[in-house]
Amino acid sequence: MKWFAFLLVLVNVAVWYSATSPVPAGAPPVPLGEGTLPRVSTLKTVGEPEQAAVPADADPSTEPVALGAPPVPDMYCARIGWFDSEEDARAAGQALSLDGSDPVVERQERELAPLHWVLIPPQSPELARAEFRAIQRRGIDSYLVTEGENRFAISLGLFESRTSAISVLEEKKRQNLNAILAIFPRNQISYALVFEAGPLQGSEAVRAAESDYQRNFDLVEIGRCEGVATPDKNP
Repeated sequence: MKWFAFLLVLVNVAVWYSATSPVPAGAPPVPLGEGTLPRVSTLKTVGEPEQAAVPADADPSTEPVALGAPPVPDMYCARIGWFDSEEDARAAGQALSLDGSDPVVERQERELAPLHWVLIPPQSPELARAEFRAIQRRGIDSYLVTEGENRFAISLGLFESRTSAISVLEEKKRQNLNAILAIFPRNQISYALVFEAGPLQGSEAVRAAESDYQRNFDLVEIGRCEGVATPDKNP
């Protein structure tokens, strides 16, 4: 019995020694499923996209800038004039090859520079007619005004130049005519052509287009289409 107990003690010592001894070099690693857990830093969420490596010296405040498309030039419209009739305006549009841009003709009553009027002031119809016949017998160019606020005045001439009007006024006074100098206001019905001038990039392109049209037209207005008055945009 003593020998049998001694053998059991030796067996227990051997088992204990083998359990506590280090793993020899070259031994295969222990599988994960047998008690060794992976580190948290090595875990990755399912479906998470991989990120590109960032250089160590990169500036974290700097973000990549996406290059956008080049700016689109604004559409400009033009208004040119003046024309004596609607037909003249449309003919100019055809000459400029504007059929595809759907040009619009505007009718406008515009105020012109007044004329200088040499006349004998209004008087009663009887006196005006009598004096008018006497002036006509003297061969002086004149006509009797029959309407307006100067009705029954005697017109002796209309002049664009004030200097010319004053010269004629002095002449009529030397002829013993009671003439005066007045202002003759006048308006004129004119027509303008409005159309799309096309996309223009920058103020230099706009000035170049204006200079080109100003060679042939007294009125030239070019601006962004939303800023040019057309009959479709105004009541």
